[in-house]
Amino acid sequence: MMVLYQDEHLIAVNKPAGWLVHRSWLDRHETKFVMQTVRDQIGQHVFTVHRLDRPTSGVLLMALSSDVARQLSQQFERHEVQKTYHAVVRGYVSEAGTIDYALTEELDKLADKHADPDKAPKPAVSHYRPLAKVEMPVAIGRYATSRYSLVELKPETGRKHQLRRHMVHIRHPIIGDTAHGDLRQNRGMAQHFACARLMLHASHLQLQHPVTGEKLHISAPWDATWQELMSQFGWLDVIPEFTGVEFPLANGQDN
Repeated sequence: MMVLYQDEHLIAVNKPAGWLVHRSWLDRHETKFVMQTVRDQIGQHVFTVHRLDRPTSGVLLMALSSDVARQLSQQFERHEVQKTYHAVVRGYVSEAGTIDYALTEELDKLADKHADPDKAPKPAVSHYRPLAKVEMPVAIGRYATSRYSLVELKPETGRKHQLRRHMVHIRHPIIGDTAHGDLRQNRGMAQHFACARLMLHASHLQLQHPVTGEKLHISAPWDATWQELMSQFGWLDVIPEFTGVEFPLANGQDN
């Protein structure tokens, strides 16, 4: 597991796509868990303070004590942690914008079977900004070519699947989103570009260190699947610090 930042109080790793953060009775047959792997790697217990969906890769922050975990969790709850994601989406995203669209709670059929299914939607706000776009000579659906955009996403709130649901709301679903996205595009991406995963990556976290008070800016480089797709789409130079380095050094503390 690639460690992006570590001190005596907290640790941040680059979570691989497809890994669960922790064990769950809903996924009894899984064998790869971030918390277990990190605990074995550093030889001490770790505490979760936020979550990343299973198919999402990128920066995952954990505390090394319950007290620090509590303080970090409070920062996330107060929306004091700035989160930046990158995603590959269907179609051309021409300009930046804000999605202010309340979301109903997504309930799991088993885990949430006793929850109230009629809760009112909760406020959800996401900002997006296009970084690059491409038209590929591949027919997926009714058109002779396929169009894609690389976007930067910054959620203000933290609703379940917020970014995935918000991008569908503006008709630019994230590639590889099997729950909310365009299944035909997902199949086409796997067939023509050998990319069969959710193209959503938690790239940056910016926060105040809960003990020292210093500002931390932690970045996670793109994995091999991301870099290969960036190469095919001619986007390797769009954000060069994320590409071309097999074992990059982590960003440390801001001066």
